[in-house]
Amino acid sequence: MASEFKQFLLRGNVIDLAVGIVIGVAFAAVVTSFVGDLLTPLIAAIFGEPDFSALTFEINNSVFRYGAFINALISFVTIAAAIFFFVVRPVNALIARSRREPTPDPTTRKCPECLSEIPVDARRCAFCAVEVASAPATG
Repeated sequence: MASEFKQFLLRGNVIDLAVGIVIGVAFAAVVTSFVGDLLTPLIAAIFGEPDFSALTFEINNSVFRYGAFINALISFVTIAAAIFFFVVRPVNALIARSRREPTPDPTTRKCPECLSEIPVDARRCAFCAVEVASAPATG
């Protein structure tokens, strides 16, 4: 039973998950700090009100704290925008850049029989020995 537990703990998924959670918590602290220390004061400078939590109304002795909801909504939108513009878009750009198709080599072409790369001027494929038509003249 102990060896099974050890095998479970040392499996790649458990360690990867643990590392992902630790990195996620650290990243959440960075994003929260970015929003709280940079974006929220910017919003306060524009709208003149840094904290809406004091905004309330009352109906039949029930207090509705809509200002706290506004704070949470602003926090969510700014965190989502920060993650989108500073994480998602750059990562998508990196992935798109790495997936670009390589430019074809103008000195080679595909053999019509085995689809191997052969020189443009070849008359016979070096891989399957089939005769290939000469390449059309470019110019």
